[in-house]
Amino acid sequence: MLKKQIDTFKRYRFLLRELVKKGIKLKYRRSYLGILWTLLEPILTTCVLTLVFSGFFHKGDKTFPVYILTGRLLYTFFSSGSKAAMKSIRAHAGMIKKVYVPKYIYPLSSVLFNFVIFAISLIVLVGALFIFKVYPNWWTLTAILPLIMLFLLTLGAGMILSTLSVFFRDLEYLWDVGLMMIMYTCAIFYDDKAMISSANGWVFKINPLFAIIKDFRAAIYGENMFASPAWVIMPAVVSVLSVVIGVLMFKKNQDKFILHI
Repeated sequence: MLKKQIDTFKRYRFLLRELVKKGIKLKYRRSYLGILWTLLEPILTTCVLTLVFSGFFHKGDKTFPVYILTGRLLYTFFSSGSKAAMKSIRAHAGMIKKVYVPKYIYPLSSVLFNFVIFAISLIVLVGALFIFKVYPNWWTLTAILPLIMLFLLTLGAGMILSTLSVFFRDLEYLWDVGLMMIMYTCAIFYDDKAMISSANGWVFKINPLFAIIKDFRAAIYGENMFASPAWVIMPAVVSVLSVVIGVLMFKKNQDKFILHI
């Protein structure tokens, strides 16, 4: 069974590449700046957030823009990737009705093209590290782990959302509200340690995206994220479980999609 799935994936990997390319082109088709906006947007957003919040949080911390940028970049990928995956089945309804293609290709390509854009935007973070003198060390290499968890969490959420949104189209509006709630529990622009120890700290502790951002920041700042194993184990487990649940839900319901799109 697994071999059959792998062979099917290999057969359609060219289509997957084309869908990823198409997604990137469509995202910037009416933009004069094009892919350059991927670099400018996080810079401008970080400047605004730094000006607004530097007086309230991390006052006097010269690396505060790096702190904001790390959270902003990771959250933006999760938000854009999950939303694109959620809409992917209905967006490709015409193709689904005409030819056979493994339907999981659509949410997967949506997450992948957003991950490519996210990877490009990390160039801004590299530049910020040197500008604000946050120099990497060996622990910085461990940043790959939270990035893997982030990709899996986004893919899992995208598979679940793409399945549900076929049957419940209002989910698209509800997810916007959900993303806003998630953003405010990710400590993008305020002190994550203070939030954990606050009276409502449990809200942050159950948010796997908060933990992933926390781990990524630790790595970027050259700290040992494994000093607090729970903050690594929890998001890793949730990320893998989200993919498993998402794949099972998608596989169980994919034959019904054509009746609702």
